[in-house]
Amino acid sequence: MNLRALVLAAAATGTMLSSGATAADAKKGKKVYRKCVACHSIKKGAPHKIGPNLFGIVGSPSGNALGYTYSKAMKMANLTWDEATLDVFIKKPKKLIKKTKMSFAGIRKHDQRANLIAYLKTLTD
Repeated sequence: MNLRALVLAAAATGTMLSSGATAADAKKGKKVYRKCVACHSIKKGAPHKIGPNLFGIVGSPSGNALGYTYSKAMKMANLTWDEATLDVFIKKPKKLIKKTKMSFAGIRKHDQRANLIAYLKTLTD
């Protein structure tokens, strides 16, 4: 299954943020971000860590943060980090991009992913 088909399949099965679940809470998402802090910075202009800085990630193209060395798979993914794509990726990164160098297993709980994405959406100018 290709990447776009995987995101569309997730939408069809109701795993997307817009599936009618309770509203996401950015404040709770900031707490969920603690799972990410070892590898990702979030302040504008902060240096990359093991993973890229996530400031402004929502709506940006995949594999495109300046100064970060991405895996070939991420560079070739040609995705946009919208809510739907982030939801699928955060749930199980290697399912969406098999050869990503991101070793994080993922966040299984839908509400935690939704809250994290709500928080990531606040990280913008």
